Amino acid sequence: MSFLIQPPIPERLNRCQLFGPGSRPELFEKMASSQADVINLDLEDSVAPPSKVEARQNISEAISNIDWSDKTLSVRINGLDTEYWVDDVLSLVDNSIERLDCIMIPKVGNSSDIYTVDALVTALEKKNKRKKSLKFEIIIETAAGIENINEIALASDRLVAMSFGVADYAASMGMQTTNIGGTQEGYYTNSENGEKLFMDPWHHPMVAMIAACRANGILPVDGPFGDISDKENYIAQAKRSATLGMSGKWAIHPSQVELANQVFTPSEKAIENAEGIISAMEAAEAKGAGAAVFNGKLIDIASIKQAKVLIDQHNKIKNTS
Repeated sequence: MSFLIQPPIPERLNRCQLFGPGSRPELFEKMASSQADVINLDLEDSVAPPSKVEARQNISEAISNIDWSDKTLSVRINGLDTEYWVDDVLSLVDNSIERLDCIMIPKVGNSSDIYTVDALVTALEKKNKRKKSLKFEIIIETAAGIENINEIALASDRLVAMSFGVADYAASMGMQTTNIGGTQEGYYTNSENGEKLFMDPWHHPMVAMIAACRANGILPVDGPFGDISDKENYIAQAKRSATLGMSGKWAIHPSQVELANQVFTPSEKAIENAEGIISAMEAAEAKGAGAAVFNGKLIDIASIKQAKVLIDQHNKIKNTS
């Protein structure tokens, strides 16, 4: 182990982040009663320019008037390249309501983007004598964001989560696709019998983002999957993300919440296996051995670390249910 210890990620449960447009307040109560761990009310892409002002008002009222229970409540502001984001932040911070947990910053390209929002939020919190310090979530969705991922991860103590946004990333990279996430025609290969293999072109940016997050104690989150009718591919994408180290995935439709929770909740079989690994290693260590055989597989100290990842997730879910 390096002398540089990897910090733990935030304790919040983050299997699913459910998004809803600020221009549709009739959805807010349903979102609040959903099984999503995180609620993201949106002021950006899902809200048309003529509706921005109304959406801000809707969200401000919802923050104080709706019972969000113990869910993490976040609002996605507009990008820093627009004329909207300053008023977005003002509407969220320049008031006395302190239920909001996070501000989500889209299309972050470098550390200066986060510094800019941080400076404004810090000034407003001081001005209004707010007791609760807001946290930041960000979205990596450009070539610049991936290139500057490590400096971004170090940009602010407020930063607790980072999501990967496939659609804008694809546009930024000049990729020949109009689909949002999952497999892409022209990228997957065919097996000998003609079946599609669930390959996708997002592996490199996702791994780069996850590594930056894990190295700096930030939650890595997989972003949207556009085809809300394709449950099979959503699950396949979520399983790949979980295997790589993502903490959860977005839901852009209520039907995706259960799918995300299913993938990012360790099964009983997985927990039994993890507990068995720990027991087998404890027995081996008691005999002075550094490795053991469990279910026909060689395990060692690293296996305990892997097992504890699943058990920690299981305990978080149990403690919030």
